[in-house]
Amino acid sequence: METHVPHVDSEENEDPGAAPYGNFINYYSFNPPENRLGLIPEALLENIGFGSERVLMLDVGCNSGDLSIALYKHLLHKEASGSDSPKRELYLLGFDLDQDLILRAQNSNPFPQNIQFIPLDITDDQESRTVLESYLRKFGCPRFHLCTCFAVTMWVHLNHGDAAFLSLLSRLASVCEYLLLEAQPWKCYRSAARRLRKLGRSDFEHFKALEIRGDMAAHAREHLEKQCSMELVQSFGNTAWDRSLLLFRRR
Repeated sequence: METHVPHVDSEENEDPGAAPYGNFINYYSFNPPENRLGLIPEALLENIGFGSERVLMLDVGCNSGDLSIALYKHLLHKEASGSDSPKRELYLLGFDLDQDLILRAQNSNPFPQNIQFIPLDITDDQESRTVLESYLRKFGCPRFHLCTCFAVTMWVHLNHGDAAFLSLLSRLASVCEYLLLEAQPWKCYRSAARRLRKLGRSDFEHFKALEIRGDMAAHAREHLEKQCSMELVQSFGNTAWDRSLLLFRRR
């Protein structure tokens, strides 16, 4: 079942902790794609063994698609080569639970043959499983070669609790060979809750009851390595917002 989540209005978009689901309408104006791309090697696909074959990517929580498109171009070295003809076949599926943001992504997508944006809620396990498996079947692949999940974990955690946080990580690990993860640190949780209260809204339902706290990247790593048969391959350092970019591989 598709869930329509209203995005924040222009008054709130200046406040990066004010949207209860992280669905900011101008997110990339205050956290541009370059903040992540500067840390991710252009040769990432080659480095992890996907030199010239067809590659399937999944971008979880893609917002309006700006980073998805920029990352697609980045990994194909499009700007460096000055060519619009990719050296490999790269297909990217991006999804977000906000249908309005997805519509913006669809309307501004310069590569509709290779990039697809759809509305989908990753916490709806049955529907997300059905949709993702259907996409993979079109290519005859059991899972995505690379999944990216930038700044999504906190919103799932705050809105759905500890079990959903761990379930999200397990779900991501089950659908990909490599996972590039950016988990928001705990200070972002406190800021998000404080900003929501400043707007006069109800607090996040699960915030005070959360038992998984502290070093969120470490918690994510522990779960992925101990419960999901993944291993940390590389840390690409921290973004301008002090969030680590961690690359995991299926063992």
